[in-house]
Amino acid sequence: MEAALKYEDPSPFIEDTQVQWAWDATSLGYLKTCPRLYYYTIIEGWRSREESIDLRFGGEVHKSIEHYHKTRASGVNHEDAVYDVVLGTLRRIEGWNPDPETKAGKYKNRFTLLRTVVDYLDHYEEDPATTVLKPNGEAAVELTFRVKLEFAPTDDASQPYELCGHIDRMVEFQGSKFALDTKTTTQTLGSYYFDQWEPNNQMTLYTIAADALSTESHVKGTIVDAIQVMQGETRCVRSITYRTQAQLTEWLEDLTYWLGVAQYYAHSGYWPMNDTACRMCRFRDICSKDPAVREKFLEGNFVRGEPWNPLIPR
Repeated sequence: MEAALKYEDPSPFIEDTQVQWAWDATSLGYLKTCPRLYYYTIIEGWRSREESIDLRFGGEVHKSIEHYHKTRASGVNHEDAVYDVVLGTLRRIEGWNPDPETKAGKYKNRFTLLRTVVDYLDHYEEDPATTVLKPNGEAAVELTFRVKLEFAPTDDASQPYELCGHIDRMVEFQGSKFALDTKTTTQTLGSYYFDQWEPNNQMTLYTIAADALSTESHVKGTIVDAIQVMQGETRCVRSITYRTQAQLTEWLEDLTYWLGVAQYYAHSGYWPMNDTACRMCRFRDICSKDPAVREKFLEGNFVRGEPWNPLIPR
């Protein structure tokens, strides 16, 4: 496999088809969950009408942590870096006021966002997982990657399948390299929460990508920094999800079958519903309707945007 960090952002679909050649953890996760969920979200681009408080909150936390590590890599001390991060966060969230009456807004709002960022950065001020530095001296954070695979969706081998996405941070920990992913949640951080990462599509993909980007040694897995957001406090818990080379090889072998299935659906023009995955799906009410009226209900409850493009850098 080959990995690259800089590129333009073309369409992830073969021209005039629904065959996707560039896959990230999001699009692959939707495909594995339900082909119709994948079709509605990735190909048709249906989005909720309201901004997701959870997505905005998590995105702001990631931006703040990225800002911190880039600032520290430039030689700024911890206290000054945190101060700079807080100012930057305040500028970005000016005018953002989640409704405290909603379940999400009750826990995720301007105050808890700032507290979460500061608590997390203070908690890992003396972080044993040290950020890898790129050759130019910059911190290896928010790494946009593309990993070429050894097979293609067509007979034209010049356009192979690719895995793409963004790694929050590359770190060295206890003599080994790991990808590091930060998660914000309101769930209790116990074994039930961390068990979801083994096995897990996203964490395995990140390990494969980080391993392809690492030229000196194999990446052993992905570190998950989970941040529990509560009304009165923030809790930070770190866990490691390891992957052996045999597990990575198996995942890639399984991937050839998943992408073959996706190609079959794309060529047939039909994306079946997996009705065993409907319970927590945002399109459940749509799929419960008669097929003849689903499009009208989609238009009434969602906004149709651009197809998902994982090739766009952050």
